[in-house]
Amino acid sequence: MGSSLLSAQDRQTLVNVVYAAFPHSTFPRGPYERAADAVIAEAGNDPRFLAQLLQGLVDLDAQRDAPFAELDAETAGAVLRGADGAPFLTSIVNSAVVTLYSDPEVWDLLGYEGPSYDRGGYVDRGFDDLDWLPDPKIEFEEEVPAS
Repeated sequence: MGSSLLSAQDRQTLVNVVYAAFPHSTFPRGPYERAADAVIAEAGNDPRFLAQLLQGLVDLDAQRDAPFAELDAETAGAVLRGADGAPFLTSIVNSAVVTLYSDPEVWDLLGYEGPSYDRGGYVDRGFDDLDWLPDPKIEFEEEVPAS
């Protein structure tokens, strides 16, 4: 899926960038890899973005004594916060967020049942089955007769 545009090391760095931008310790590697591949595919259609991406990954590796892909999560997060607003990072985040949170595997992990428009909506499909939330306290006000 276009990942031949980047070296294996650059792809690994990109996967780690996506993880550092959207850290979920319970997510497996697959959704992050698919999100990175979507970024690579997008860059394959935009030579300017591809150049920014490649240079941005080099710049991230130069931030510390170790390559970005080898940094612990806390340090990687700090490096990304330092690059906040950089065009390459904004493009990565804008692309990856859509792919990552549109991934059915992520939906399962988050307890999201998926879109309902193709099944007639949520009203008749258990829209109130949020078992991880407490039941709401429902109170009714007494009607005051009009004088």
